[in-house]
This record gives sequence, C-alpha cells and structure tokens, in this order.
Amino acid sequence: MRLASIKFNSKCSVVAEIDEQYLIDIEHLLADTAPPIISMLILLEQGEEFLAKLRSSFHTKKSTLDKALLIDKSKVTWLPPVTRPGKICGVAMNNSASNERKISAPSHPAFFLKPASSLLGHEEILEIRKYYGSVHPEPELAIVIGTEMKDIDAANAMKYIAGYSIFNDITGNGMRAEDLFQYWAIYADANDNNKTRRIEQHLSYAGRYKGTDNFGILGPWLVTKDEIPNPDDLAVSCSVGGEVIAEDSTRYYNYKVAEILSFISQFQTLHPGDIVSCGTAFKPSENRKSIHNANFQVVDGPISISIEGLGTQDNPVRVSDRAIGQWKLK
Repeated sequence: MRLASIKFNSKCSVVAEIDEQYLIDIEHLLADTAPPIISMLILLEQGEEFLAKLRSSFHTKKSTLDKALLIDKSKVTWLPPVTRPGKICGVAMNNSASNERKISAPSHPAFFLKPASSLLGHEEILEIRKYYGSVHPEPELAIVIGTEMKDIDAANAMKYIAGYSIFNDITGNGMRAEDLFQYWAIYADANDNNKTRRIEQHLSYAGRYKGTDNFGILGPWLVTKDEIPNPDDLAVSCSVGGEVIAEDSTRYYNYKVAEILSFISQFQTLHPGDIVSCGTAFKPSENRKSIHNANFQVVDGPISISIEGLGTQDNPVRVSDRAIGQWKLK
C-alpha cells in the first residue's frame, strides 16, 4: 500500500493510492470505531496491528469505492508523508563508492540529525538562496519507523519498520566549507586523568549545510514494508535538468538497513514516524557528471529521484537573490 500526506480543498489528509490517477482519503477505509487519523504520525502511533487492518480494508474496498470520493492526483498539494517527525537521522558516507575518498573513517555507521523544519514535499519548489553557496542533491533510501525501538539487535530490527520513502538529502557544500574548524581538540590523558592532551582535528557542524529549510525532500509515498521485500537491493536514479547524474543501488551501501537501525537505536530511541535516511546513492553513469557537479547555483532543475518500488520524486528548483538578513548587532 502506498500512503501519502496531501492538502486538498484546504484540508490536510492521509491518503492511499488507488491507481495512476486517483487517491482515496483513508477515512473512507476505516471503521466507525477507528480513532480520527488526521496525520501520518497519528496513524503510525496506532501500531502495526492497526496498519495491517487498514491494509486489509484497502484491498477489500478498493474496487467498490464510490468514484465521487476519489481525489485526482493532479489537483493536490503533496506534503512530506510524515510532516513533523520527531527526528530525521542521516547516515554519512555510507556508499561504498565513497570509500576510496576516506583518509580515515569509523568502523560503524556515522549519523547526523536534520530538523523537521527542513522537510519539503514532492512537486514543491526547492528554493536555494544565493548566499548558501554551492548546493547539490543526494538521493537516498528513507526508512519510516513504525514501532518504538531502543537497543535492538540487527537480527530483529526490520520488524520495527513501517515502510520506506525517497529522501533527497540536500547538502550545502558552500556552508560546510564556511563552518569548517581546524583546531586543537582537548582530551583527558589516557595514562593520567589529571592531565590533558591536544589533538589536531578538522570538523564542520551539520546544522546549516544539512539542516537549512528545504534541505530534506521526502516522498511522495510511504510504501508499506510488505511491498518491499528487500530494501538492501533497490535501484536508484537521479537526474537534474533532464540529465541523469546518478545510477546506483542500495546494494552498495556499506551498512544494511537492519545494521543502521540497530546501531542508531543503541544511542537514540527511534519513535514511530522518525525518518532514517540510509546514505547517498551517487555512483555516476559512465561519461556523466556526478551529483557533486549538480550545483543548483549554476545548474538548472528540475530534480527527479526514482527508487525501485517507491516511485519518483520531482521538484522544480528556484534560485533566490535574497540577501542574508542583518543577523549581527551593530
């Protein structure tokens, strides 16, 4: 089942896909005793048993629904499937194609957080401001959590998933460079806790270059996990301005979906509706530019990302001349 969050006739709804043209508000699939489902997050919080009943009702009623209840896809505004997740975890440098660039790296998934305010929906305009500097797309497989998970072994991690979506982890290389620190980090001396030692480090914090508004495009669908038997082997493609810049597969991730979820759950509890984006699929096709050449300041959109079984996400791109505000006191 493909679920989505939309706005139609000034009403925000959770809908299911009927066919290539039509959607149905899930309120028409629920029994009278069901709680009101006004958001995807509320739906997911009802638990796996409730979602299974919704799937069953959908397949039973799909062919007999009153056509007057159907919603034309072309007339809706697409929202991120989960509009306000508690957190969005992004996995850094998880594609094996990036391994040769690593001077040193951890032997586990490294992850960062993006705010819910960074989210944008399918077909919405991706606005890039001139003062952001270089900005490029990153096509990724997204996991939507269905059941709270904490300290879960990898062997059991898949049962906590509600479904999957497409995530475009928009990244501002220009801001990453501006926020780069080269400094002496101070650590307690391993041999004498009364002493400290200094180690030269280089780091850039992800708050701006990953978390700026519009830097997380999610959707259009939340595809329930029963439709994706193996998320670790899905074809991924990305094009900008009609030119394919990446043709890849989730099989090239360094860490599998279960490993990613298990590792994160050892440090941060994952709640229903949380999003985990598994890393960039960026392997360029032969004789084509890479995603890192698709700087929206100089390369026109639209941007399109397709993942096998999850559909296609399309967004126009607009570069704004707006200058940064007077953030510093005079």
